Order: sequence, then C-alpha cells, then structure tokens
Amino acid sequence: MPRWRAWLWVTLSAALGVLVGAATFVVTGYVKLSGNVRHEQVTKADLGTQPIKISKAMDILIVGSDQRNGANAKYGKVPGERTDTIILAHISPKRDGALLISFPRDSLVQLPACSPKRGSTGQRPHIGMINESFNSGGIGCTWKTIQSLTGIHIDHFVKVDFTGFKAMVNALDGVQVCLPQAVDDKKAFLHLPAGKQVLKGEQALGYVRERYKLGDGSDIGRIQRQQMFLASMTKKAMSGETLTNPTALFGFLDAVTKSITTDPDLSLGVMKDLAMSAKGLTAGQIRFVTTPWRYSVTSPGRVEWVQPQANRLFKMVAADQISHNVKSGEQKIPKSQIHIVVENGTGSQGLGTQVAAELEQRGYHIVKIAPAAKPYTKTVIKYTPNGESRAPRLFREVKKSTTYMVKNGQTQTLVLVLGADWQGMKPPKTLDDVEGFDATQDSCTAS
Repeated sequence: MPRWRAWLWVTLSAALGVLVGAATFVVTGYVKLSGNVRHEQVTKADLGTQPIKISKAMDILIVGSDQRNGANAKYGKVPGERTDTIILAHISPKRDGALLISFPRDSLVQLPACSPKRGSTGQRPHIGMINESFNSGGIGCTWKTIQSLTGIHIDHFVKVDFTGFKAMVNALDGVQVCLPQAVDDKKAFLHLPAGKQVLKGEQALGYVRERYKLGDGSDIGRIQRQQMFLASMTKKAMSGETLTNPTALFGFLDAVTKSITTDPDLSLGVMKDLAMSAKGLTAGQIRFVTTPWRYSVTSPGRVEWVQPQANRLFKMVAADQISHNVKSGEQKIPKSQIHIVVENGTGSQGLGTQVAAELEQRGYHIVKIAPAAKPYTKTVIKYTPNGESRAPRLFREVKKSTTYMVKNGQTQTLVLVLGADWQGMKPPKTLDDVEGFDATQDSCTAS
C-alpha cells in the first residue's frame, strides 16, 4: 500500500497540485498511464532569463485551461484559451510537505514581453490582469509571468482542462462540499440546495467555476471554494476508500493522466521517482494559501498584491523557509471556519473595508462590514461561549495596544470592533505564519 500511495501522490500533484501519496505498479499499468499524458514544449527562449534556483524544492506551475471548443463548447463559445485558475505547487526538498499558492485571476500586475506562439498574439510589457498571459502567449508566457512576478524558479508545468477535471471527480465517485446557501445558476450549470452534499462531474465543475451566485461575487471567494474543493478531493483520494480499491484507484489514476498536459521533462518516470521519495506525506502537510491582496482603488473589480507581504511570501518559498511538521495533538480551527463581523468605531471612513479585505486575504470568512453603534477608543474582539476557541486565533494576529476580548452574544460569529487605538495586523515572520489551511480540514463550518 505505501507504494500505491506514492504513485497517487505524484499523479495528483501533477494534475492539480493536490499532493497526495501513491505508488509503483505493474508494468502494463505503467505503460497504460504513461501513454495518457500529453506534453507541450516550453523553450528557454520562451522563458528568457529565469530566477536562480536557491533550494532543492520542486516548484510546479498548475493552470486550469478554459478552452471553449469541442466538449467544452457548451460553456460559451469564446475564441482562444484562458485560465481562471493559476496555482504554484511548492514541494519541499525532503518531500515531507507542500504549499499551494493561488494567484487571483483579477490581479493587476506587471506583465512581461512574450513572443507570439502557435497563433497567439504575443504579449507586450504592460500592467494588466495576470491571466492575460495564457491567452496572449500560452503556457510559456504564463510560466514567464509568474517567475518574473515572484522570483521563484519554476521547474515544470501542468495544465488541466474542463473535461478532464470532471473525469477525475467522477473517478472518485464525487467529492463532498458544503453550501451555505442554495444556488441556481444556468451559466455555470449549477442547481444545488444548501448544506452538505457530494458533487460529481458537471456539478463539481460548476461549483469551482461559480462566481456570481455564491459568496461575495469576487474571484477571491471563488479561489477559497476551489482550495476547499481541492482539499476535500485530496482527502478522498488519500482515503482507504480509494487506496484499498484497486479498480477505483486505477480508474482515478487513468482519469488524471488523461486530463493533463505537462512539459516533456515532467515525464511519468520523473513523477514516479518524485512520488517514491514522498511516501510518508500526509494530507495535513499539504497547505493552501492565497497571494496577499487588496481591492484596487484605481481599478474597481480588480485586486492588487499587498507589499511587502507578497514579496516576503515569495522569498520564503524560494528559500524553502517552512517547517512541514504536524504537531501531535494540535487542534487548529481553520480560518475559513472563523466568521467575523467588522465594525468601524474609529470614524475613519473606509477602514472597516480595508481591514475586512486583509482578514479575508488571510483566510477568515467576513460576514458583514458595518459602522459601530458608538465611537470606540479601544479595539475590541467580541466573542460568545461557542466562539471562545476562535477569538484567541484572531487576537494573536492583531497588533496589540489596548485590544481586548469580551464575551458577547449567542453565536459563533466574532465581532471585531476597530477602535482609535487600531494599529493593524502583525506581518508574518516565517512561511509557517502565512495563513491558509491544510487538506485535512472539512469544507463545512464546524459546529
């Protein structure tokens, strides 16, 4: 079984950055899966001068391909190829942990020059949305863009398309999610009731693509759903339900390898060697984070990366300044399960929205932003008996002057009241301080 774990780990890691365990198998199975994977060449000329590699970690660029032709034409016939999902999977040198960084599609960034490729127009240097590169110059241009923005040397790429994603979910017999509200969206082919449920192919794709009928309608909300879905998918793939069923396991591996396109250097042999060195990896050592961001003031509907936090994150990743050890007995409530109301008691217009955006970027769920009923001189975190375990986590991240916590109300929702003494949030010092969640956590809000 450890060998099967190693193989499954690498196949999923290559497909979605969902880095799980798996294994070697009989020669006939290896040949079958090897013949499934498609390859696309990215040349040194496409990438230009790459960042220097400063650690032995492996960094894999993962994109979800939104190409509206063939089986995907029903999602709307649009020329070209886009990506709504851009993730960098950072695999530690000892293969004992992985960090998946999501880049918001609506990010306004400095885009580099890219030459035309296979009918694309190419890309001139300019400030634009990060996902423009994929349509302008293909995967090579996206690879070059992410490297130029992060300073991280990327080793390989993996591309997954709509149809392939559905096949992977179906091979697992569906993935469990929780919906806070019912959704009815014809464009996303999504019609679901509220609550816990198992989604299969078409529903799963609609769920991860959905933007306007769930959450706040932003790309950030969609990223959070995608991350939680991938975490749930990882747990399912690593479970005994999958690993102890040879038919189900091979069916899943078959669906994954049929769904991906990689650079030629990321061969199935390389994947297998990588997998065998990561047999001990657990779901708890697979973390998801989002590039630090804030809403753009000059371009409504777009986001900008928060500095120096974003560059600090990228430098820590490049140097692999992260511990992947899971502390025994540690119980850590996911930030996605900590619901916060932000009240502005300072009189400073817009401060509540600014703080809410930073909290959301760090992974918290923002319920509401509102003015406080009266002016506050001191910042207060109000919590309930049910929310007592959640309040300290937020408290530890706030720069403290006279901030304090008080019991209040009957629900698990925390209320952060900004007072005149508000000094902001503490910056992360190491990669372990960068908030996100791991693949063991439930997509449902804890009771």
